[in-house]
Amino acid sequence: MRRWNGWGDENNSFPLREAGLKHIQAKIGPGRVLPDATLQQVLASVPPSRMPAHPLVSTDPEVRLRHARGQSLPDWYAMRSGEFGIFPDGVAQPENSDQVQSLLQWAQAQQVQVIPYGGGTSVAGHITPQASEQPVLTLSLARMNLLIDLDPVSQVARFGAGTPGPELERQLAARGYMLGHFPQSFELSTVGGWVASRSSGQQSIRYGRIEQLFAGGRIETMRGSMQIPAIPASSAGPDLREIFMGTEGRMGIITEVDVRVQRLPEHESFHVAFLPDWESALGFVRGLVQAKVAVSMLRLSNAEETRSHLRLGAEAWQAALLDRYAALRGSRDGKCMVTFGTTGSARQARFILGEVKRHVRPAGGFYAGTFMGKKWEHSRFRSPYLRHGFWEHGYSVDTLETCVNWSKVTEAMQRIEAAIASHCGEGEQAHVLSHLSHMYSQGSSIYTTYFFRNSPSYAQTLARWRAMKEAASNTISALGGTISHQHGVGRDHAPWLPAEKGELGMAAIGQVINYFDGEQLLNKGCLGDFKP
Repeated sequence: MRRWNGWGDENNSFPLREAGLKHIQAKIGPGRVLPDATLQQVLASVPPSRMPAHPLVSTDPEVRLRHARGQSLPDWYAMRSGEFGIFPDGVAQPENSDQVQSLLQWAQAQQVQVIPYGGGTSVAGHITPQASEQPVLTLSLARMNLLIDLDPVSQVARFGAGTPGPELERQLAARGYMLGHFPQSFELSTVGGWVASRSSGQQSIRYGRIEQLFAGGRIETMRGSMQIPAIPASSAGPDLREIFMGTEGRMGIITEVDVRVQRLPEHESFHVAFLPDWESALGFVRGLVQAKVAVSMLRLSNAEETRSHLRLGAEAWQAALLDRYAALRGSRDGKCMVTFGTTGSARQARFILGEVKRHVRPAGGFYAGTFMGKKWEHSRFRSPYLRHGFWEHGYSVDTLETCVNWSKVTEAMQRIEAAIASHCGEGEQAHVLSHLSHMYSQGSSIYTTYFFRNSPSYAQTLARWRAMKEAASNTISALGGTISHQHGVGRDHAPWLPAEKGELGMAAIGQVINYFDGEQLLNKGCLGDFKP
């Protein structure tokens, strides 16, 4: 069963290794364990529902509780402390698009706020209810989780928008196909949520971001139903797919999604190389991408993340052995790990691996085989569980990400890390590390993870998190980076969106939102506040 107060299935547990705990204790000191509320304690705090009766809407307290938060760190603190504050007044779980449309028309007539809910994996406050004089309905698409149609000739599949990643790939694999969209939240996130937040998968170099995979679909709005046809390409005016992608439920609810699929590959493997320092590693990965070497994924860990991953993900003797071998090859404490994938036919995979090896030698690095690559593959969707292991020992973990041009990557990474470290609180330290996770000819995303020990209270810990988050977000805006490369805007990132879109851009977004939802009943606050 899914956890009510954290990530994933409650039967899945990935405890923190002793070496990892010692590593973090040495970096930032002993943790402070905060008390966890029980499910019964929180259920006792759920207020009576204000929701008008509807046959598709449940007002059961536990159902409301389990749909009340996402996976941002403030959401985590609310779930763990039991101090939710605000709950949805009801939860609807429609089974088809017509029922969604009916619910929207009812919500409009009854003046009910609506929050679309996919997999509940938002880390940016998308699904957190806000204080409102109007009742709040969380509309879950969980029952709309089936492959509706597959055109094997055109390689286009239609899914219910509530289909989670593993179920989507399972249904396609049974027919010999795959989509290849693998965000870190793959275990729980849904195809509709991917479109609504413009997400990116770990192997986007091969398969593309969701904007390359999203072909069309059905969207239910307050003005009625809209079908976007799945046409290969068109020059007939603005692309309606682009207008709805990334709107986070503000203009309508995506209920059916057409995606471009492909045949299952003959071969797939993941490999690791090490470079002696950051600058040589950065030049190496940029050279691969700009030379169009067809790796399926490419990730560059900076020196601190490399050190931490070797201690968190490997046995102590394995990490020591690798350190000694790297030193013999000229890569010492400043070494940076590059993880990459080769996918396709066996012949293609051999060629791609050969091309990577051909680039790594002039950069001063060495190819380290598939051992660490297999470990990455094995744990690629387990990272969200990392928060549980550290929490048990009194530490908080969070992430943030951006994307900048290559010419700004190093400066941006260093300044973001420094902003977090310098705002973690008097007498406290943060352990900060970064990697480049999605790369383009023009530039790269930067994904930063930071660990800090809890304060004596939840309120103090949350205040310190806010200081670090705001400092890093201000730094990103000052550098001209995007406030979100793959997590979306939600409510948490909304204050920084105008710096990226500009005054006219924000006004245009607001006008389109107001056209589709003039009464602002759909996910109000996501992307920002737009006056009717």
